[in-house]
Amino acid sequence: MRKRILTALIALTVVTSGVAGVTAAETGTAAEQAQQGDGATVTFENQSTGGDQVVVDSVTVPNGGYVTIHGPSLADNDTLGSVAGTSQYLEPGTHDNVTVTLTDPVSEGSYTAMAHQETDGDRTYEFVASNGDVDGPYAADGGAVVDSATLTPSATVSMSDQPTTGDSAVVDRVVLSEGGFVTIHDATVTEDQTFESIRGTSQYLGAGVHEDVRVSLDEPVTENTTLVPMAHRDTDGDEAYTFEESNGSADVPYTTADGAVIDTAAVTVSETAMANMSNQVTGGNSVTVDSVSVPEGGFVTIHDSTLTDGETFASVRGTSTYLEAGYHTNVTVTLDSAVTNDTSLIAMPHMDTNDDQNYTFVESNGSADGPYTTDDGAVVDAADVSISASVSMDDQLSGGNTVVVDTVDMSEGGFVAVHGPTGAVVGSSEYLEAGVHEDVPVTLDERLTSSQSLVAMPHFDTDGDENYTFVESGGDADGPYVANGGPVVDSGEVVIRASIGFESQSTDGESVTVESVTLQDGGFVTIHDATLLDGETFGSIRGTSMYLPPGTSENVTITLDEPLSEDTTLIPMAHRDTDGDEAYTFEESSGNADGPYATTFAPGAVVAPAPVTVETMDGGETTEAMTEEMTGMTEGTAVGTSDSSGPGFTVIAALLAIVAAALLGARSRQ
Repeated sequence: MRKRILTALIALTVVTSGVAGVTAAETGTAAEQAQQGDGATVTFENQSTGGDQVVVDSVTVPNGGYVTIHGPSLADNDTLGSVAGTSQYLEPGTHDNVTVTLTDPVSEGSYTAMAHQETDGDRTYEFVASNGDVDGPYAADGGAVVDSATLTPSATVSMSDQPTTGDSAVVDRVVLSEGGFVTIHDATVTEDQTFESIRGTSQYLGAGVHEDVRVSLDEPVTENTTLVPMAHRDTDGDEAYTFEESNGSADVPYTTADGAVIDTAAVTVSETAMANMSNQVTGGNSVTVDSVSVPEGGFVTIHDSTLTDGETFASVRGTSTYLEAGYHTNVTVTLDSAVTNDTSLIAMPHMDTNDDQNYTFVESNGSADGPYTTDDGAVVDAADVSISASVSMDDQLSGGNTVVVDTVDMSEGGFVAVHGPTGAVVGSSEYLEAGVHEDVPVTLDERLTSSQSLVAMPHFDTDGDENYTFVESGGDADGPYVANGGPVVDSGEVVIRASIGFESQSTDGESVTVESVTLQDGGFVTIHDATLLDGETFGSIRGTSMYLPPGTSENVTITLDEPLSEDTTLIPMAHRDTDGDEAYTFEESSGNADGPYATTFAPGAVVAPAPVTVETMDGGETTEAMTEEMTGMTEGTAVGTSDSSGPGFTVIAALLAIVAAALLGARSRQ
């Protein structure tokens, strides 16, 4: 029934009856909302994509809203499940060249750009999570305002002008829809020297986004020239680049209508080191060097301004990790002692003269690892540093309960608050001491069910109680760190593909109820017992729901295959229907089908552990041991780091490795 209603919503989207003047606070039924589309337009041209983004040429949303990309399954009346990506909130008016990040893999075919309203004022696209009740499409001429285009999976590549010693080059960003390589050609490729122009090729790169890809050049560059990075496929699936040796029959370039996917960059051959460091705001515990070139490898060292007074060693405030020979960007240097006042700092590239990859310039009294020099002396660059705080929050996949702030540097300690699209605080970290903190988990006040852009903002602890009271004090306490006339912030796109609400409950042991589950692409909820934490990936399965369609399902009762006999922790996990048969075959396929929805951070899958009490005559109660069991399954630690959040980390990471091909796939970074 729900599917028929949604199909009717899209097909009819009701009769257009003029601009209804929706304000951010107005709400209404889906039918009422769909009538308010007069003046909305969409233009969407055919294009190639690396699989991560598409560009909508133009969209007009008279009352604000979004432009949503639907996949080919929209033609099969898959209204919710066809959603492949949505823009951020767009203010009322016309917007050109709107980039939409895709959350589903792209297959060649017809995709539809659809203008959607913002009906409940939260600036979060909730059409799927609300089962079509809010944020419905704009309408015109009795139908949704749409335009269709053919998307062709391909690749994108970008490379900046840069210095080089001739032995390597750095490609800023490459996006591959199906995996492959990035090959560096010299300019003779434009003269049909297809094979002769090849200078070097990266290692195999999986499908997704890769940044700062360093390519060693087999044929070094000896003079200033233009290099041409080119994205190549892995057509034979062996993860080895054989384009040249196969005379072009294997591992061919990715192409678009304009030809091979390439970029160009001017490279300057130089054996002279360089450093570039911009003025910046920091918490005083770390700084970032924008770019540095170390022709023979080495380090970049940060000196304070006493260097100009002759304090060669005493001025050293911190040094980077070892940098291999070549060009490097965005190098973060942690300072050995914090800078507490606004000052000037000096970046200085140093050699690794003893080849031990350890910086020993100070302890050797200058006899080892000296600075790179020119005729004018040591190579340096100075920058003004303002002391406050800094924060970085990357895009991420989340289960909706927790987000992770990549790094925060605070001069006086405090908290990281996370703000939602309307500016309201949606969560805050535990108290953080002054210094640099990485992978800071922030538990959200309310579970998210839809993707949205969130803003991380460092805050002081002005009253010294180590409790975040900015909101409850009306802004009188624990205010934000500021710089350049405003708060210190960074934003990240938090993608919610699945979200589970599962509360502690009493049961007769035969079944449990999942309060709410949102699955953007449909699937199942599987109940695991706590042996999952001991490595029982399949043996821990206690029961699975029926197939759940895209959207939100509430009060999902799951009958357990084996009744519970004692109080325990149960772990519901969101699973995809990867083979499209609406039957859960994860276990019988040994993990090859119907794998879990993924998260960027531990435990790597969308889960919601909670204690379950088995009803007894004397009334069972949750034990302390049950609570301890749950600690291994909380969100928050980056998958792949050494700082796992408990025994469940290894289990889920292994589980995801089994079914990696079936997952949506978090965007990889290299």
